[in-house]
Amino acid sequence: MPQSQAGDTGIDDTAVDALREERLDWRHKAVPASAWGSTVAEFTARRPPLSELGTPLLTLDAGALAHNTAVMASWCAAAGVLLAPHGKTTMAPALWRRQLAAGAFGLTLANLPQLRVARAFGVRRLQLANTLLDPAGLAWLAQELDRDPEFSFLSWVDSPRSVALMDAALRAAGARRPVEVLVELGAAGGRTGCRTEHEALAVAEAVRATPTLALAGVGGYEGALAHDASAERRAAVQTYLRRLRGLHGRLRERYETTHPVVTAGGSAFFDQVVEVLAPLATDGTRVVLRSGAYQIHDDGFYRGISPFARGAGDHSLRSAMHGWAQVVSRPEPGLALLNAGKRDLPFDEGLPEPQAVRGARRGGEETPDDPLTGARVTALNDQHAFLRLPNADGPAIGDIVRLGLSHPCTAFDKWSLIPVVDDAQALAPVVVDMVRTFF
Repeated sequence: MPQSQAGDTGIDDTAVDALREERLDWRHKAVPASAWGSTVAEFTARRPPLSELGTPLLTLDAGALAHNTAVMASWCAAAGVLLAPHGKTTMAPALWRRQLAAGAFGLTLANLPQLRVARAFGVRRLQLANTLLDPAGLAWLAQELDRDPEFSFLSWVDSPRSVALMDAALRAAGARRPVEVLVELGAAGGRTGCRTEHEALAVAEAVRATPTLALAGVGGYEGALAHDASAERRAAVQTYLRRLRGLHGRLRERYETTHPVVTAGGSAFFDQVVEVLAPLATDGTRVVLRSGAYQIHDDGFYRGISPFARGAGDHSLRSAMHGWAQVVSRPEPGLALLNAGKRDLPFDEGLPEPQAVRGARRGGEETPDDPLTGARVTALNDQHAFLRLPNADGPAIGDIVRLGLSHPCTAFDKWSLIPVVDDAQALAPVVVDMVRTFF
C-alpha cells in the first residue's frame, strides 16, 4: 500500500473501514443464517441481541476495550516511554487502529506473515521481535522499504551468522535501504538472544561492517524468564533489565546512533521495564514497550500477574473477552457438558472460568443471570467443556453459560470474526461491532 493512503494514525483507515463491508456467510462461526448476505455494517447497525447468535461464541466488550486502550496509553505517556504493542495478540487491524489512535508509536509483530498483514493495512512503523532470515521474506521487505520512504522497520538479530545470512539475502534482492536491526540480549534458560555481553558486542560489530544493515539499538524480552510474580522471578527480571541497560550503554559508547532504541516489556512486568529503562529516555534514547495483551486483558493469567493488579499505580484493566456456551447434556448429577472446547476457547494458561448462567427463554421471557458459585470447568475436549457443579442443581439443558477466559493470545486465533457487545454483563447484551482477525 502506498504510504500516502495511510491516515494520521499510521494505518490505512480506508482499508480498515472496508472490513465492515465484508458479507457474512457460513464461514463465520456463530453468525446466524438469517444474517448471511448482510454486511458487517448492516448487521451491527440494527444492534442485534446477542441471543440471536449461536454457541460456542467468543465476544469482546466495547466498554472494556475502550477503557484498557486508554489506561495503557495514559500510563505510558506519564512514564515517558513509547508503546509499540504486540499485534500478534489480536491480529485485528481494527483493534490496532484503536491502539495507534490512542498514541501507540507503532506495532510489534512476531513473524513474516504477520508483517504482511500489517503492511497490507498500511501500518507505518513495525518492529519484528524476531530475526528475519527467510530470503524470500527479506526480498519482500527490501521491496517494501525501497518503495515507501516513510515505512520504518526494526528487526532483531542475535548472531554473526544471522547477520551474514540477512546480508546475503538483501544483497541478492538488490536492497537499497539498509534494514535497521536491534541486537537481542537473552539470558540463560530464556528464549533467543545473545547470552553474554561479549557475544552481543560481536553481533554489533558484524552489523556495523555490513552495508545492508544498520545498528539501531538493543532489544529483549524479560517475560521469558518468569511465569509468575514471585520475589525470585521479579529479581531475575530486574537483573536481566539491568544487563540490557548496560549493553545499551556500551553500544552508545562505541557507536554513534541517531535516536537509538532500547525495547523490552511484555504485559506482565512492564512496571519493572519502566523503572529500569525509562531514565534512558532523557538522553535521546527511544524506550519502547511492547505490551500487547493489555487491550484485551483476561480473567486468568494476566488478571493475576499484570502490574496494575499488583499495585503499579492507580490503574486497573478489565477483561474484554468472554466465552459463551450452551448446556447440551446433564448426564450425571453435578455435571453439565457445554458445547465449547479447545477448538473454540483458550486453555493453555488456565481453563475457562464459569461466571453466570443465562436462562433459556421460559414462558416467553428471558430469565435473569444467576452466578455459578462453586462451579468450575475441569476439562476441555475438542468441542466440549466439563462443568462441575457443587450439587445436582445448576444450569439446565439449553441454558447459556458466560465464561471468563485466560490468555487472549490463544483466543483470537480461533475466530475469524468476533462480535463486540455493548456490555457482556448486561441482562441482554447487544452486538455493536464485529472484529475481523487475520491468522
